[in-house]
Amino acid sequence: MLGLKKFLFRGSAPANLPDDVRASLEVWRASKAPPLDDLHFHTRYVVVDIVSSGSNPESDQLLGIAASSVWKGAIQPDDTFYVDFSTLDGEGSTVDRELTAFLLFAAKAPLVTYHIPYVGGFLQRAFKERLGVDFQPQWVDLAWLMPSMFEDKGDSVMPFDHWIEVFGLDAGTGRRDAMTNTLLLARIFQMLTVRAVGKQIDTAAHLIDESRASSFLRRTH
Repeated sequence: MLGLKKFLFRGSAPANLPDDVRASLEVWRASKAPPLDDLHFHTRYVVVDIVSSGSNPESDQLLGIAASSVWKGAIQPDDTFYVDFSTLDGEGSTVDRELTAFLLFAAKAPLVTYHIPYVGGFLQRAFKERLGVDFQPQWVDLAWLMPSMFEDKGDSVMPFDHWIEVFGLDAGTGRRDAMTNTLLLARIFQMLTVRAVGKQIDTAAHLIDESRASSFLRRTH
């Protein structure tokens, strides 16, 4: 595990990145972010979950990233991303290439997850320390939005499994992997966007604003 920590968070300095990684980063930096004022149906959302050795982004280790997209109201089975860092050669540049591949996959789309401080914290640290990227995507946090949109089914921040049970989703048995979690999150996100449209929250920009407001209001009241 110490070896894993070494290659994830004390790897090659950004100034020493391989040429192909540097070129991919330039492509990502130069790419335009998609408009956020389109309707949900026309917006590609990227749903993200991670695997980590603990819950503290400052001291624990990022072990994997799973992502899938929701576009035109549907989960896109051929538009997914998964990396298990524990299977990679940490002494090479594979980790840097996989992190860059995730940036290109996400393509600056709005990111959807459950508990931004956890998921976003690990990603921000990895991108900063490995690639020198200040990772600041547009986030939608289902942990705060779900009780805001479905007050009749839960009026406070609940464990993710609460919503799986509420909506009767098949989560299988035993410990779930990150990709399974991502697909479950995507299913819940589909239901949330339907409810959001009913509340006139019909664009990505409105949903991101609502996510921020839900988090702020519930934390301060």
